[in-house]
Amino acid sequence: MHLIRAHEFGTADVLHYVEDEPPKPGPGQVRVRLHAAGVNPADTYVITGTYAFLKPQLPFTPGWDGAGVIDAVGPEVTERAPGQRVFVAALPLGSSGTYAEYVVTGVESVHPLPESLTFEQGAAVGIPCLTAYRALFQRGGARAGETVLVHGASGGVGIPTVQLAVGAGLSVIGTAGSDAGRELVRAQGAHHVLDHTQAGYLEEVQELTHGQGVDLIVEMLANENLEKDFDALARRGRIVIVGARGPAPFTSRKTMIAEADIRGTALWNMHGDEMAEAQAAISRQLDNGTLTPVVGRTFPLAMAAEAQRYLMNSHAHGRVVLDCG
Repeated sequence: MHLIRAHEFGTADVLHYVEDEPPKPGPGQVRVRLHAAGVNPADTYVITGTYAFLKPQLPFTPGWDGAGVIDAVGPEVTERAPGQRVFVAALPLGSSGTYAEYVVTGVESVHPLPESLTFEQGAAVGIPCLTAYRALFQRGGARAGETVLVHGASGGVGIPTVQLAVGAGLSVIGTAGSDAGRELVRAQGAHHVLDHTQAGYLEEVQELTHGQGVDLIVEMLANENLEKDFDALARRGRIVIVGARGPAPFTSRKTMIAEADIRGTALWNMHGDEMAEAQAAISRQLDNGTLTPVVGRTFPLAMAAEAQRYLMNSHAHGRVVLDCG
């Protein structure tokens, strides 16, 4: 099989396209012939060797998300069978890595892929949808009737966040930095869409909320936006930080004025019952159409390094995916 392997830590240049024997499933595991794999910002952090949540043993294959067909199961596996279309969300750890034609992972990490979705869409489900669900409901405490600002709504996590929030009966304000991004966010059902490249754009939030501000902000880039977020937040509002690419300085007095909560989130901290709840909700909403994964750009598996560079250096609209063949 073909796969991506890193023999050292560093930038995307350490990713190499190689051949090896397909891994064999052990007890409680399945093997999936992948047709697509998702590319996450966290993948780029892991390959540096400095990611706070994970430093894998070298050599390793990155990736937690993918979609394909089960082709083998290990001993003690009764829930899944060869031939089933599935998506892979390989958290907790134990996966052989989804930047590959085959992945071995625990049976709890594979879930039926609705026939209405392509394999590319399936590769857009795992980490993005889990993150969106956790940020909104498990950490953000979102409730029907509230107003949420999704700051950076056109990306791989932003889109399912908008879809889930709309489906849960929230009023949704999304931001994006390009015309194409804003059209994409609007197409997901956001009630209002703002241009976060324009000076003073958050003043519109106060107008849209009649001076009350939003109850919840899901923040994808805290190092750039956190200080400004308080200007859009209601009294006793919550900010959930999904992403940051550096320090996020802010005026602490603003938390006092608004009695605001700043909450971090990371899937690595999920308990088993939280993961089960999120996975069940995501599967239901894929089935009923509340969630429809959006793929922005697809790269061949051999171009995984270029896919990572694209993800981190551009305004991705939807999910970046690898075509695993």
